[in-house]
Amino acid sequence: MRGVRDSLSLVNNSRAKNKILSAIGVLAAGALTLSMAACAGGGDTGGDTADETKIVLGADDGTEQHWTILKEKLADEGIELEVRTITDAVQLNQGVQDGELDVNLFQHLIFLSDFNVNSGGTLVPVGATAVYPLALYSEQYKSVEEIPDGATVALPNNPTNLARALLNLQRAGLLELEGGGDAFSTEADITSSKIEILPVDSNQTVTALKDGSAQAAIVNNTQAQKGGLGDDLIIFKEDLDNPELAPYINAFVVKDENKDDPRWEKLIEAYHSTEVEEAVTELNQGNLQFKGDWTAADLQKELTGLEDKLREQQ
Repeated sequence: MRGVRDSLSLVNNSRAKNKILSAIGVLAAGALTLSMAACAGGGDTGGDTADETKIVLGADDGTEQHWTILKEKLADEGIELEVRTITDAVQLNQGVQDGELDVNLFQHLIFLSDFNVNSGGTLVPVGATAVYPLALYSEQYKSVEEIPDGATVALPNNPTNLARALLNLQRAGLLELEGGGDAFSTEADITSSKIEILPVDSNQTVTALKDGSAQAAIVNNTQAQKGGLGDDLIIFKEDLDNPELAPYINAFVVKDENKDDPRWEKLIEAYHSTEVEEAVTELNQGNLQFKGDWTAADLQKELTGLEDKLREQQ
């Protein structure tokens, strides 16, 4: 569950202001292809069983070390944690919606808002995990100030990460967006720019940088790690404490009718234990900011605002 699980890039961009991600990859995070049927298998199901001694959780990579630690923590609380790896983002949400899963963890709030609005979902966040960076990398320039007028900058073309990338470039002083922009901004909102932008698939942002088709690129944390981009190549980085990044907080997500289940408090407490956070930090090479101070109410309020804005733009 690396950065931007955000990452996570899966959407149709038919006027990106009107539709954001019906399927992605993460924030922040890898090609998503398998189906729920292939991953769920047989045995006990989650969701509607409401077994207080077990949690069935869907994630895009259930093999990572922190899940083992989390299982041990919850076992001490008398709860069995089953983690199912499902690499299709839509199925991760639909699994919770249909009761095949109790909870999932792979997405940020803006992705969740799109699922609820455009797929009729009734899912809500019950606990925050972290925000992962979407940084500007360059192998040719050492600072934003060195980027010449007319330089090409690659950025992810899925609407969620595109909007975030545009906001980053605005903060870096490379372009301006109408009204200051927001989490739903598109290329059409650019009012002035000293650069040429090159929207590409998230998986191609590193390639564009390395093959010379772009002199700089906005790359999510996962793709940067996979592509061998070190932190020494970052020339602009978000302030992960910036409240404007609230839409990109990753969260544990459940069905609305199950949001008051006492298991979630134990799950979230265990996730933010020192041991689990250390494992997640190591996995992401320190490129994240934990958001354990965000309550379920805080997250749900932010989600409602995003959903309302998305509906207004449709």
